[in-house]
Amino acid sequence: MSGDVPPDRAVQVSHLVKHYGASVAVDDLSFDVRSGEIFGLLGPNGAGKTSTIRMLLGLLVPTDGEIEVLGARDVRSVLPRIGYLPEERGLYRDVRVDDCLVYLAGLKGVPRAEARRRITVGLAALDLPGIERRVIKTLSRGQQQKVQFLATVVHRPELLIIDEPFSGLDPVNTRVLRDFLLGLRAAGTTIVMCTHQMNRIEELCDRLLMLQGGRSVLYGGVQAIRRAHSGDRVRVVLADEATASARLADLPGVAEAVPGADGVMLRLAPTTTHAALLASLAAQPELAVQRFEVYLPSLEEIFLKVAGDDDPTADPTGDPTDDPTDETGAAA
Repeated sequence: MSGDVPPDRAVQVSHLVKHYGASVAVDDLSFDVRSGEIFGLLGPNGAGKTSTIRMLLGLLVPTDGEIEVLGARDVRSVLPRIGYLPEERGLYRDVRVDDCLVYLAGLKGVPRAEARRRITVGLAALDLPGIERRVIKTLSRGQQQKVQFLATVVHRPELLIIDEPFSGLDPVNTRVLRDFLLGLRAAGTTIVMCTHQMNRIEELCDRLLMLQGGRSVLYGGVQAIRRAHSGDRVRVVLADEATASARLADLPGVAEAVPGADGVMLRLAPTTTHAALLASLAAQPELAVQRFEVYLPSLEEIFLKVAGDDDPTADPTGDPTDDPTDETGAAA
C-alpha cells in the first residue's frame, strides 16, 4: 500500500483484521481519513472502535491488513506527530498546571520556553486564563478535562485522535471545546473523534465510519448518509396551522400526517414520490405552503436503525482483550 496513498490522506486502512484468540474484534475493515477533516468513529459497545484506535496508534499489531498513518506504515515512527486523548483521563493531580503541561510537552520535544508560551495561549483559548500556578487537584472536573485536552495538543499534532472529548462537560465548556476543535481543523489538523454523542458527530464531522461487529455498516459524508436514509417522510408547513394536518392527510399518496411543533410530518405511501407530493401541493395553491422539505433523520435515528441499542452486557472498553500489552509490549 505504501506509495499508493494519496497525499491528501492522513490515514489509510486496508482490509484490517484483529483477532483475540477465537474472537474477531475487527473484520476486513477498509477506510481512509482525509487530511484536515474531522472524522467520526462510532458504533455500539464491542463494535471494534477501541481495537481500531489502538492499531492506528501502534499499540496493537493487526492480525492482517495494512495501516498507513501520516505517510508511514510503521506508526510508531510518526507518534510525535500524533495527539491522543483517551476516554480515561489522567493527570498528575498534585502538581501545578504549568509544571504538568511543560513536562508533557517536553516528552513530545517542545522546548520549555516555547511550551510555556503555547500553554498560556492555549489556556486562554480554552477559557482557563490565569490557572497556570494552580494545583491540578484543586480544579473542577471540567477544568481538568480541558487541561488534559491542552496537554494532548500542545505539541501541535498533525493528527489528533480523541475519545469522548465532551464527556462530563457542561454546555458552556462544550461550546468552548467545540470552537477550539474547529479552530484546529481550520489550521489544518486532522481529527478523528470517537463519541456516542450523535449530535456532536452531526455538528462537527465531515465524514464518519460506523462499526458493528468489527465491520463497516455506514461510511461516508455525514449529510450524504442522512440523505440516503431520508426514506418516505416529508415535513410541510402551511399558513393555516389549525387545519394543516387534516388537509394534508387527504392528499393522494399520504399514508399518515402527524402534526408537530414545526409543521406536519407526512409519511408517504410506497407508490408515492417526493416529487409527486410536491406536484399535488402545487396544484392546490389555496393550501398556502410555506415550507416543504424532505425529512433528514438525525444520526441518532440512523444509528438506532442500523446498529440497534447498545448491549448493556458488552465490554465497556469496546473490545475484548486478552493481554493489556498485546504483541507490541506497549501498554494499551
